[in-house]
Amino acid sequence: MIIVVGSINLDLIANVDRLPSPGETVRGSGFTTAPGGKGANQALAAARAGAKVRMIGAVGKDNFATEALALLVAGKVDLSGVGQSFASTGTALILVGADGENVIAVVPGANDSVLPGDLAKAFLGKGDVVLLQHEIPLQTVDSALDAAHAAGAVTVLNTAPFRAEAAALLGKADYAVANETEFDLYGEALSLKGRDRPARMRDFAGKTGRTIVVTLGGDGVLAATPDDFLTVPALKITPVDTVGAGDTFCGYLAAGLASNLPLEQALARAAAAGSLACLKPGAQPAIPLAADVDAALQNDAG
Repeated sequence: MIIVVGSINLDLIANVDRLPSPGETVRGSGFTTAPGGKGANQALAAARAGAKVRMIGAVGKDNFATEALALLVAGKVDLSGVGQSFASTGTALILVGADGENVIAVVPGANDSVLPGDLAKAFLGKGDVVLLQHEIPLQTVDSALDAAHAAGAVTVLNTAPFRAEAAALLGKADYAVANETEFDLYGEALSLKGRDRPARMRDFAGKTGRTIVVTLGGDGVLAATPDDFLTVPALKITPVDTVGAGDTFCGYLAAGLASNLPLEQALARAAAAGSLACLKPGAQPAIPLAADVDAALQNDAG
């Protein structure tokens, strides 16, 4: 079982010719809504990878909640651990200009009410994989890492979004997953030594005894374990929209670990899934199914 403890949002997306200046009103050309939140995205990715998934989180008692959970329901994610808060369902308000630039305001809402006491709904057990991110209170992330280790579960911490005060949590996770910018920032906060990124990754793994995974977009993935260093390529694609690629990677990685794949194989499958997620617009609608990922890997090998 994969237990995702994390955020659930509804994204409100408006298309405009150009982004407004402060105090200015511009005319929009389109509006859409889409389920989002890093926790929910990763839960759906793990489910589409073929894993059994339980989500721990919170939504509001409002009309946004149903839409925010719709694809998780369709993906048969266990939502018994999703509570209702008096706060609004988390939202991301996104303006997208014609040039592709965007501005985003995130209102955590109910996500801020996901507290350590909610972890009782996780029913953690030996061999489970617990997947976490930084869009809920960090005290809950910290408590989940402790509870998972006590239960004999494996922990995967996606270090996004970057929060300097979360640096110490990386060394508590069995697998920490960061993009290259995040890792460089956390590396400074943790005073990692080395002349380049791979050297600093090795320093992290050596000091903590944990595994650090760094995603490089189209350049693939690097991973440093206490005993090894892995380099995994990405699929060669022309991206349409990179939103949600990192979350897709994390969900598929957790699914690979839960099914006891060797780390290099789990990383390759996760990297392929992340690449395929870039071929469609949006986050959750673009997450590929396991059969599509397996086919892409087979074609790439051929």
